[in-house]
Amino acid sequence: MSEEVTLKRLSDTLWEIPREGDMLVPGRIYGDDEIIGHLRGNKNTLKEWDALLQVKNVACLPGIMTASYAMADIHPGYGFCIGGVGAFSVDEGIVSVAGVGFDCNCGVRVMKTDLSIGDVTPKKEDLANALYRDIPAGLGSTGSIRLSKRDIDKVLIKGAVFAVNQGFGEEEDLEYCEEQGAIKGAKPENVSDKAKQRQFRQVGTLGSGNHYLEVQVVEEIFDTEAANAYGICKDQVLISIHCGSRALGHQIGTDYLPILEKASRKYKIPIRERELVCAPIKSEEGQRYLSAVNGGINCAFANRQVLGHLARKCFARVLSASEDSIRVLYDVGHNTAKIETHTVNGRKTELLVHRKGVTRAFGPGCTDVPERYQKVGQPVFVGGTMGTSSYILKGTARAMEETFGSTIHGAGRALSRHEAKKRWNGKEIIHSLAQKGIIVKGHSISSVAEEAPGAYKDVNRVVGVMHKAGVNLKVARVRPVICVKG
Repeated sequence: MSEEVTLKRLSDTLWEIPREGDMLVPGRIYGDDEIIGHLRGNKNTLKEWDALLQVKNVACLPGIMTASYAMADIHPGYGFCIGGVGAFSVDEGIVSVAGVGFDCNCGVRVMKTDLSIGDVTPKKEDLANALYRDIPAGLGSTGSIRLSKRDIDKVLIKGAVFAVNQGFGEEEDLEYCEEQGAIKGAKPENVSDKAKQRQFRQVGTLGSGNHYLEVQVVEEIFDTEAANAYGICKDQVLISIHCGSRALGHQIGTDYLPILEKASRKYKIPIRERELVCAPIKSEEGQRYLSAVNGGINCAFANRQVLGHLARKCFARVLSASEDSIRVLYDVGHNTAKIETHTVNGRKTELLVHRKGVTRAFGPGCTDVPERYQKVGQPVFVGGTMGTSSYILKGTARAMEETFGSTIHGAGRALSRHEAKKRWNGKEIIHSLAQKGIIVKGHSISSVAEEAPGAYKDVNRVVGVMHKAGVNLKVARVRPVICVKG
């Protein structure tokens, strides 16, 4: 039986798990009555994983600051809930595999074109076929790029910069990537040979599961100033790429779980859930893991850089578009642990911010955001489903004050993949979406069923909660036109 978790309502959009027992800080969850009701209902169906209990357990970890947070797309994960944020004092805190996940820097790259939906519609089927053919996708998929062990080490250090140096994209692309496409501190020697071997032919591949490439059209603009800064307008065609570090990232997590489990015992860190094994940030084990995660982050940046280049080539060939007219709007991750400086109790403090299924959402004035966007705040991309809508949001000052500059990354699952496959048939989903004008090209019919639109929460509701809370604000809603899935 799952432990009972007490919830106190603080506002229309924010709930609190009051500090008690081993908790060092409270837990705070963004949601409305329906979202919280669904979480409470999960307690009756999920015997092992309870997202609310996971928020509470994270609040007990050493060095955690302010609160254990969960965004409105919260659902159960491995140790940390998906949609969970934990920020830890660099001096006293810990680093945990569960706070990053097994796909380091899974994230989204959005590219903007000079095309309108009217330009694409006549050749939509041709474009879908070209993307399906040219974008390597699916479980175990491999790309045309063959890397040596020395090359992999360069990818781990240089990230998207390596890809650009190899001819995949332009220097300008890097300006519009989080960390300019390469975070510092990666040490290839702390990534196993097995992890590297699994990546030799996976740079520039989409993968499977919830990863996708979508052609989207801007359906509605909510914030003209921000939309102008981002260079987007109604009826404009965008390209959205959602993927991460593939097998290398998964292997990093697998390799370091037993290392951090031993570290938890060595440093006598109390663990309420075995998936939350961790090490002090400044310990030898913690530093090794963080340097490996940084390598995984860079690998994901390189992966999205190559995929963006391949998509750019497809558009240029099929639609006779200029490659130079297809530019990166922004590239941002949502499975990371990063050293950042935030204000805590009125003081600038260096923290390790774990974001597990959570997007960085820095507000106006932050110099880590491209200069063009600094006045309005960082672009944030929220994936809905292949049958509904996605959103472009902007970070806010409130996010910097309340959530360490963090917000939702998607709609959030309402049903497990297993349950979705029992309820839906992949071929029927493809047919029904075609009736709505959405072309779905899936490399696995089973994967399409897992990602059925009905398996997710209502993205409009989830986005609405965070917008009302002021953590992020709506800029534009987009709808899918073509979806390529692994």
